Amino acid sequence: MVTFRRFEGNPIVMPDNRPWRSLCTFNPGVVELKGVVYILFRAMSADMTSSIGLAISKDGLHVEEVLEEPVYVPREDFEMKLKPGHSGCEDPRLVIIDDRVLMFYTAYDGVHEPRVALTWIFVDEFLEFSWRWARPKIISPHGIDDKDACIIPRRFDKGFFYIHRAGGINMVYDHLPDLDDVDVNQLRCLHLLGPRQNYWDSKKVGLASPPLKIDYGWLTFYHGVSDSNVYMVGAVILHHDDPSKVLCRTTEPLLSPEAWYEKSGYVDNVVFPCGALIRDDNVYLYYGGADKYVCVAMAPLSYILESLGVKQ
Repeated sequence: MVTFRRFEGNPIVMPDNRPWRSLCTFNPGVVELKGVVYILFRAMSADMTSSIGLAISKDGLHVEEVLEEPVYVPREDFEMKLKPGHSGCEDPRLVIIDDRVLMFYTAYDGVHEPRVALTWIFVDEFLEFSWRWARPKIISPHGIDDKDACIIPRRFDKGFFYIHRAGGINMVYDHLPDLDDVDVNQLRCLHLLGPRQNYWDSKKVGLASPPLKIDYGWLTFYHGVSDSNVYMVGAVILHHDDPSKVLCRTTEPLLSPEAWYEKSGYVDNVVFPCGALIRDDNVYLYYGGADKYVCVAMAPLSYILESLGVKQ
């Protein structure tokens, strides 16, 4: 199944000689404000410290500018390096709630298990590049590897629907009544989606981009890992009013490592999205290629719905 078409200008962001992004630039989240696409990507320095950079695009494809300095850096104990190796702020996913841009990311100190952190910034400050992010808070259960997280950008009766990957294999969910005061002791990590034996997503699954509202429900892309450790992309549709109900799921991957920038890099054979947009009935999927490059692929929404078996 061929659904997504890679942008011919990929990679749209690559490592360069700036120390904070000299090793890798990858796993981009995205937010669109006033018709401009802001791509927040994970960047890694030579000592494997991750921070968040920003690229700007007017058409969602061509990057006009990459800011010279990161817009978000490790600053709390739970993301500061405790020993040589990987650490920092990883894999941002963004949603807009009222007048705030919320960023969910993986916080890692290199010793304890990775956990989900939540911060936010006012939309006006974001547009002014006044990076006054709120102090991040951990919103993961104690003592559990947890990542690949975001909320659906709508409040439901029980609160915000929070998708994450507690335990490292399955996509799970919780309800968050108050985003500013999350009681991690109340998280239940209820099952949402798991791997499928003898399929392309047989080893583990995790949220890719934040869910997108469409007529049929919440279009949600996810990454699946095969038994041979190849990272691919699939999709599900979650029920509009009860997103714990999975209405349909792709049987074949929508995007698999094929291009050179997906097959060879910091980690080979990886396509890993953290952001998606719908513009003019086309889906733009922003992803990391081989854990080294920022890339984008496009598909008509109708193609994706067809792959999900939705009658249009």
